[in-house]
Amino acid sequence: MSYLEFLGQYGDRILSGTLVTILLTVLASMLAMAIALAAGLMRMARSPIVRGVAVVYIEIFRGTSLLVQLYWIFFVLPLFGITLEKFTAGFVAVGMNLGAYGAELVRGAILSVPRGQWEAALALNMSPAKRMVRVILPQAVVIMLPSWGNLLIELLKGTALVALIAVTDLMFQVKQINGTTFLSAEAFGTALIVYYVLARFMITPFMRWLERVMQRRLGRA
Repeated sequence: MSYLEFLGQYGDRILSGTLVTILLTVLASMLAMAIALAAGLMRMARSPIVRGVAVVYIEIFRGTSLLVQLYWIFFVLPLFGITLEKFTAGFVAVGMNLGAYGAELVRGAILSVPRGQWEAALALNMSPAKRMVRVILPQAVVIMLPSWGNLLIELLKGTALVALIAVTDLMFQVKQINGTTFLSAEAFGTALIVYYVLARFMITPFMRWLERVMQRRLGRA
């Protein structure tokens, strides 16, 4: 079977899996960003309890395997009365894992904002919340965006693990095709190409566009 014949026969299944992978990536990215922002700000809180909660979350999710976390969320949480549908469990696990890494990016970016900006906002008698939202965070976002681009690519690749709990993403479809046809080079080669295209021509251009937009808003373009 030629590669074109392979695509003609199994292209619909690969496309279906690719769409599921894209949806997983978008949802997990949104969750990861929300968690990263919250945990990053909590790491800088004055309250030791709030800081402690953030540290525990970050250390657990950074220090353990994403695969183990996925199994815990899907197989172990039901033992405690919390049952998530497999698709939901998949993007929640990936989002929470990458959110822990993102939290440190958020904290580092905030601390990288020049001290003069903090002092200027304080001199204007801004409240701590307004100071953070209107002065510090916009500048921190520009600093952290390049690193977030790399993190989102890692997140995209991490979604491949959800195939292990039978979410019908790209990797699941490719494994099923390979299991029935034994055309490993064609099946996994196609998956490799698709993941590369998603990372190189979707995530990377989007993040670079976002960087330019934020820089223009801050008058740095």
